[in-house]
Amino acid sequence: MENFVISERRGDVVVLTLSRPAVLNAWHRPMRDELYARLEECEADATCRAIVLTGAGERAFGAGQDLNETKSFDEERAEAWIDEWRRLYLRIRTLSKPLICALNGLAAGSAFQVALLCDIRIGHAGSKMGQPEINSGIASSLGPWIMKEMLGLSRTTELVLTGRMMSGEEAHQIGLIHRLVPAAEVMPVALEVAHELAAKAPLAMRLDKARLHEMTVDGLLEGLDAGVRMQRESYGSGEPARLMEAFLNRSKKAAEQA
Repeated sequence: MENFVISERRGDVVVLTLSRPAVLNAWHRPMRDELYARLEECEADATCRAIVLTGAGERAFGAGQDLNETKSFDEERAEAWIDEWRRLYLRIRTLSKPLICALNGLAAGSAFQVALLCDIRIGHAGSKMGQPEINSGIASSLGPWIMKEMLGLSRTTELVLTGRMMSGEEAHQIGLIHRLVPAAEVMPVALEVAHELAAKAPLAMRLDKARLHEMTVDGLLEGLDAGVRMQRESYGSGEPARLMEAFLNRSKKAAEQA
């Protein structure tokens, strides 16, 4: 069985690596399910005190949703898809251990959202981040909530409606990347931060993280409920399928000409 999430132990820290490098670690159901399972294991393991999440390869943390999976969705599958994300996002937000994101490259769409749901983000200048779903016909429901919590309505509106990707420098300037380091230092610094947090008082860490979740859970759940409503309407219209197919065809032609 192929592993789409690689787990590696570094003392009291577990490193989880999203591993679909041929498609820039784009999400599909098996990788979502596997990340959920690995996070469950980390949560149950008393010797795991912190987690680092990263992507395989040097190009991407994650390219977002694999359009080859979603291009054939109907209303029912779209609703089940949001429920898969609900389970994973709630698992991330209810972890009692700190979760550090090592942004080794592109973080787009749902990978951008996962990065923002992590506690601390380490990146480099090439760590492009953004919410480009509109460009492939996917409506955004949870991404705008996460960005509004961190950036305010004005910048969130611009990023959601244009689908513009931010450079690592811009993401750092507006606080989405906490520490901007050379590319070769992303993982070493992420591990350094993880070990620092792993040494904190575990009860205080658990209580602080639980309180942060309590402060934000209503918006998270509302965003997920909105996602069900929006994606049922969107996929029922057939618009995403048409735009995704066109996007995939353009990408295929560009690759053939390269």
